[in-house]
Amino acid sequence: MRTYSGHSTAQASNELYRTNLAKGQTGLSIAFDLPTQTGYDPDSELARGEVGKVGVPVVHLGHMRTLLDGIPPGQMNTSMTINATASWLLALYVANAEEQGVVAAELRGTTQNDIVKEYLSRGTYIFPPVPSRRLIVDMIAWCSEHAPLWNPMNVCSYHLQEAGATPVQEIAYAFATAIGVLDAVKASGQVDDDDFGQVFGSISFFVNAGIRFVEEICKLRAMTEMWDQIGLERYGVTDPKARRFRYGVQVNSLGLTEAQPENNVQRIVLEMLGVTMSKRARARSIQLPAWNEALGLPTPWDQQWSLRMQQVLAFESDLLEYGDLFDGSTVVEAKTAELRDAAQAELDEVLSMGGAFEAVETLKARLVASMARRTRRIESGEQTVVGVNAYTESTESPLGGDGAILTVDPAVGQQMVADVRQWRSSRDQAAVDAALAELKRVALTDENIMPATIALAKAGGTTGEWGTLMRDVFGEFRAPTGVAGATGGTTGTLSAVADRVRSMAGGPPRLLVAKPGLDGHSNGAEQIAVAARDAGMEVIYSGIRLTVDQIAASARDEDPDVVGISILSGSHLELVPELVERLRSDGVDAPVIVGGIIPEDDRPRLIDAGVAAVYTPKDFELATIMSEIATLTERRRNGS
Repeated sequence: MRTYSGHSTAQASNELYRTNLAKGQTGLSIAFDLPTQTGYDPDSELARGEVGKVGVPVVHLGHMRTLLDGIPPGQMNTSMTINATASWLLALYVANAEEQGVVAAELRGTTQNDIVKEYLSRGTYIFPPVPSRRLIVDMIAWCSEHAPLWNPMNVCSYHLQEAGATPVQEIAYAFATAIGVLDAVKASGQVDDDDFGQVFGSISFFVNAGIRFVEEICKLRAMTEMWDQIGLERYGVTDPKARRFRYGVQVNSLGLTEAQPENNVQRIVLEMLGVTMSKRARARSIQLPAWNEALGLPTPWDQQWSLRMQQVLAFESDLLEYGDLFDGSTVVEAKTAELRDAAQAELDEVLSMGGAFEAVETLKARLVASMARRTRRIESGEQTVVGVNAYTESTESPLGGDGAILTVDPAVGQQMVADVRQWRSSRDQAAVDAALAELKRVALTDENIMPATIALAKAGGTTGEWGTLMRDVFGEFRAPTGVAGATGGTTGTLSAVADRVRSMAGGPPRLLVAKPGLDGHSNGAEQIAVAARDAGMEVIYSGIRLTVDQIAASARDEDPDVVGISILSGSHLELVPELVERLRSDGVDAPVIVGGIIPEDDRPRLIDAGVAAVYTPKDFELATIMSEIATLTERRRNGS
C-alpha cells in the first residue's frame, strides 16, 4: 500500500514518508522532480522553475541519506519512479544502503526504468533508444548477480493508457517493450541461460486501471495469461512462479476531473476494485492518486484519504477472503479472450516492425490518434464524463478553500542551487574526477555500467554530472511528436470552425504550440495541435522541453498569429511571465494562451502578466478553444 509522493526537498519528503508509514503505508513510492528525472543539477539553466515541483530533487548521495533517514533500507520495499537516470538513482540507493551496512543483495524494491513509454507518453527521456536500452540491460544484468530481490525494470503500460492507448494497445506495447529488453539481455551475454528464469521473474509491470470496470478486469486476466505464455514459449522459463505476471497499479489519472473533483473518489474506488476482485489477476501493490490531483499537488491529508481507501477494502471488506470471483463467468472469459487475441495480433505486428524500440515513431502516432478519438468522443457527448459534459449542475464543494492544494515555495529552487554548490565545494574533487573518467571509459566499451556508476555516487558525483557525461557519450534524443500522422476528424462544431478558418482574411491562423521547461506530459499540447490542424490552421509544434530562448526564437522565425503554451509541472508562474516578456522585447506581438494544470488563483496572475487566455482540463471543448484562437488571430490582424 503506497502513495506516490515527494516534493520540495529531501528533508521535507522524508518527513512526509515517515508520516505516511506511521499511518499504515507499507512501502515507499518516490516521486522525483523533473531535473532529477532528466539528468540536470538545480543550478542548470534548464532546471529553473522546476526544482522540487513535481517530486523530490535528489542530486547527490547526501540527498539520498536525508531522504531515507530513519527508514531502514534492508526492511523497506521502495519503488522509484525513474527512467532515463534509473541507473544513477539505483547507484545512490545502493551506496546509501552500504553506508548503513546493508548489502545490495538484501534490497527490495523497483526502478521503473521503462524508456519506451517515455518516448511514447511521459517525455523524461534523455538518450536515443539503443544506448537507453544498453543502460537498462546493464542494470538487469547487475541486479541479477548483486541484487536479485530488486526489480530492475517496471514496464509501464500505465502511461500508455494516459496517452490514449486502448486496452489492446496497452497490452501489446507493454509486452513489446519487455520483449525488446529481454531479447537484448540474452544477446548481451551477461546472463547465463541457467539464470535467465530469475531475470524473467524480476521484470514487473506498472499497469493502469481505468473506469471501464469489466474491461479492466478482463485486461488484467488477459495480461496474466499472455505473460505466462511468453515466458514459457519464447524464453523457455519452466518455473511457473517466475512466469507470474507481477504488477503494481496506479488507477487512472487521465479520467480525474477538475470539474466536480469530488467525483474522483468513486472513480478511484471503482478502479481499485478492477485490479483486486479477480484473484488470479490481482495487483501486488496499489498506489492511488488523490481526489484533487487534477487541481494540483495533493496535501498530506488528501494522500491519507487515498491510503484509507485501500485499508477499508483490505481490512473491512471480505473481498480478499475468497478465490477468484470470475472463474467460470462466460462474460468475463469471452471478453478476456477477445482482448487477448486482439492484443496478440497487435503485438505480432509491432514485433514484425523490429520491436518497440525500433517502432517508436509508429507507436507514438497511433497513441496520439487514439487520444484524439477519445477527446472527440467526450466533446461530442458520445462518451459521458459526469460533471464535465453531463450532469454539470453543482453546489459549492466544502472540500476547497485556502490550503486545499500543496504549493512548493519558489525559494526551494535557490535553496537547492546553494546546496549543490556547497556539496561540490566540500567533496574530494580528485576522487570525483577519477570516477567520472572511469565511467566515461566504461560507457565507451561494452562493460557493465553499474559498478562505475556506483563508484561515482560514492565519490560524491551529482545527477547533473552523470547526465552531462552520458549525454557526451550517447548523445541526446528528441522523440517524435506523433502529431503529423494523427487526426481526430472535423465533425460537429469543429466543422463550423474549419469553415470560418477557410474564409478568414489573410489565410488560416498560424498557431505555435510550445512546451517550456522539463515537463514531458505532452497529451494536451498534442491534442491542441491535432485539433488546430483539423480545423484548417497552420500548426508549428516541435515537441517538448524547450527553453524560453528556443520558443522566442521560433516565434520570431515563424511569425505566428497565436502562441500556445502547454505547462503542467507547476512552473507556470515562473516560466510563462518570463516568456511573455521575452517575446515582447523581441518584437513578437502574437497573443499568448496557456493550458495546463493551473489553479484558479493563478489565472489572474497570468492574465496580469500579459496572457490572453488560460485553459485547464475542464475546458474540454476543443472547438471552443479553436474558435477563440481564430478570434484572437482576427483581432491581431486588425490591430485591436
